[in-house]
Amino acid sequence: MELINKQEVSKKLSGRLLLNKVLKYIFLLFTLVGLVVLATLLIDTVLDGWRYLTPDFFTSYSSSRPESAGIYGALIGTLWLMAVTAPIAIILSVGTALYLEEYAPKNRLVNFIKVNISNLAGVPSVVFGLLGLTLFVRLMELDSSVLAAALTMSLMILPVIVVASQESIRSVPSTIREASIGMGATKWQTITRVILPAAVPGIITGIILALSRAIGETAPLIIIGIPTILLFTPTGVLDTFSALPMQIYSWVKLPNPEFQSVTAAGIIVLLFILFLMNSVAIYIRNKYSKRF
Repeated sequence: MELINKQEVSKKLSGRLLLNKVLKYIFLLFTLVGLVVLATLLIDTVLDGWRYLTPDFFTSYSSSRPESAGIYGALIGTLWLMAVTAPIAIILSVGTALYLEEYAPKNRLVNFIKVNISNLAGVPSVVFGLLGLTLFVRLMELDSSVLAAALTMSLMILPVIVVASQESIRSVPSTIREASIGMGATKWQTITRVILPAAVPGIITGIILALSRAIGETAPLIIIGIPTILLFTPTGVLDTFSALPMQIYSWVKLPNPEFQSVTAAGIIVLLFILFLMNSVAIYIRNKYSKRF
């Protein structure tokens, strides 16, 4: 009887090991498919657009001729947009997460708010564009300015940063909080000197994901009326501007096949900015990473 039981256990174990190995290679295949598709898209984009990455491309405005088209106005507009969006979104999001996790009472209303913030992360960007059009462009009369677009983008990425910040703050061990308070620190001192430094890696991860989404979004900008081509750069947050996603969207619709290569060059620049932003955020995350 014991011999039979051992044989059955051995068969089940062998079956599980075989299933584990099969699933491992299936998941590896899925990963390789995604990597191959991504590499193909990147290589194709680079091959199409590299010859347009000249100094004139970065110092010229858009043009009806592909050989004269540049991204100067859209590039400066994108930098303005990110420079205004990032602090607004980070301050509001992290502040909201801190309140919900450290100060808000534990009741049904707070739980309802948390669930709805999580649900907002999946709302299509067009909806946030309509909200920005109604609230910032028409009600507050900000028109198609940098500030109106930045506020719209901040609302769009706020749920992502809030959820990531909440999870990161919640993951800090309670013993760390208790030890800080036991040493005589106030609640605010505990939050700023213990909890936030420990939660920085998770918060930065959420910021990376959110800003990566914001920098490439086109739908909200179209809804609030951001122009696709603009032959001047903004000098303040209330000025009209254009952005790289809008410029790329404008070029890709043109019938001249040469503009497809110009579009590829614009995509390369946008990807480089995204990569640079992510690199800085990852550096900050790793620098302040702590283990408890």
